[in-house]
Amino acid sequence: MRFDDHKAVRTLLELVQRAIRKAAPHAEEQISYKIPAYKLRGVPVIYFARWKHHYSLYPATDFVVAALKDDLAAYEVKKCTIRFSLSRPVPVKLIERIAKSRAKEAGRDKSKAAGSKKS
Repeated sequence: MRFDDHKAVRTLLELVQRAIRKAAPHAEEQISYKIPAYKLRGVPVIYFARWKHHYSLYPATDFVVAALKDDLAAYEVKKCTIRFSLSRPVPVKLIERIAKSRAKEAGRDKSKAAGSKKS
């Protein structure tokens, strides 16, 4: 894909968006930090952004990286970011698994926070 092919890039990002929505259908979509973000009950689940030669998913937490270690081996993962090349097919199933893992983690974090407030 040519990186300046706006229609192709838009289609690619729509695939990313659909994969996230499928994996976390109850997540609220909004713009945060000037990029698309998804939250469940106010807790951030996942963000994505397009850059010049790649698009990224955030956050790549220790939980997600450990859970999907083998699947993520083919991608650049660092500083809480998973990078995907614009020139390769969208790994829809992997993005769904990342979003599901983040939703699970966000739900667990919300429960911990609620439990600590009761103490």
